[in-house]
Amino acid sequence: MAHKFEIYKDKAGEFRVRFKYNSEIMFSTEGYTSKASAQNAIDSIKKNGPDAPVEDNSK
Repeated sequence: MAHKFEIYKDKAGEFRVRFKYNSEIMFSTEGYTSKASAQNAIDSIKKNGPDAPVEDNSK
């Protein structure tokens, strides 16, 4: 699979999620105090992401 979510612990001991595509990190989340919260972030992205609008602030 070319894309995946990863849950990892940062240097501060917080759980974070990063999304990788072809081994390149596309984005990562804020730190969470529990692994369950990190998993909830993944679930939210999967559920709400496809319908999220695009906001172009480049003008």
